[in-house]
Amino acid sequence: QLQASGGGLVQAGGSLRLSCAASGFTFDDYAIAWFRQVPGKEREGVGCISRSNSVIFYEDPVKGRFTISRDDAKNTAYLQMNNLKSEDTAIYYCATPLASDYGCWRDTPLKYQWYNYWGQGTQVTVSS
Repeated sequence: QLQASGGGLVQAGGSLRLSCAASGFTFDDYAIAWFRQVPGKEREGVGCISRSNSVIFYEDPVKGRFTISRDDAKNTAYLQMNNLKSEDTAIYYCATPLASDYGCWRDTPLKYQWYNYWGQGTQVTVSS
């Protein structure tokens, strides 16, 4: 089970940190991915972090502004979002695949079909 939290309303240029708390599986064996979705649009990849932090990948729209990390001792992954823009407004989801060593590869854009388990989403609204 995954539970995303930390969303809210922030002004453009501001920061938010999202958390993804995991339970019911061996967290440190699995990659965690972040996606976002605007109503009426397809779910869009944000980035991912593999087991043991060996790969951390960011999609181009967030590169240099967002940072993904994980704390395996707390079974939690994080998405630090800085210099937020109005186009970052979306519901943000964390997800994990069915298999370990899967779902986060260097220089490989994310596909939502890779992930079997999803958190409930947390709303991020950036006002301009």
